[in-house]
Amino acid sequence: MPPEFQMNDPRQVWQSQISGSFKLSAMELSRRAQQRQKKAQVEAIYSVLIGLILCAVFARALAKARDVMPRMGFGVLICWSLYFAYQTYRWILPGRLVADATLKATLNTTLEAYKAELEKRRDYARNIWRRAGLPFCFSGLAMVIGPGVVHAIERPPLLMNVLPVLILLALWIVIFVPMRRRNLTKLQQEIDELRLLGGEQ
Repeated sequence: MPPEFQMNDPRQVWQSQISGSFKLSAMELSRRAQQRQKKAQVEAIYSVLIGLILCAVFARALAKARDVMPRMGFGVLICWSLYFAYQTYRWILPGRLVADATLKATLNTTLEAYKAELEKRRDYARNIWRRAGLPFCFSGLAMVIGPGVVHAIERPPLLMNVLPVLILLALWIVIFVPMRRRNLTKLQQEIDELRLLGGEQ
């Protein structure tokens, strides 16, 4: 077959396009993995610092508390804040594998490492009540503000002292639940895209 016909062969054109898109996919995947890693590092460090700060705040409040129930509540909150910091470090902070895979520019390694980090983050978000120790947090808060709520019910004027805490708690729940659902959906979509990309190789 003459050379000009070979160069205009549709199969050759298609194959060259596939190769080009494959390289673009590898570059895009590497860029997304780097962005996800940086974002996760910042979020993990921020969350660990928040946990340690809360621990110090609750410890100071424990030292000032006089009643038994609030003291127990602050003790639970201290344990929860340390647990939260540890779990954040364990589940959110990305490993070195993503960075190494990105530097090597190996698509398969990058794909698997990136997908593993996303699945790890998705599992944390799915089980955040247990992984972040939120039941301990709410139990400690109940012990701390419970006596105040009881006194507020007995003496309605004292309700204004407890009402801001209850409003903040309600707002947190209203904001947290949709954000968690949105985050899970986004993570699952990214994981599905990576699985599709892996199947195309």
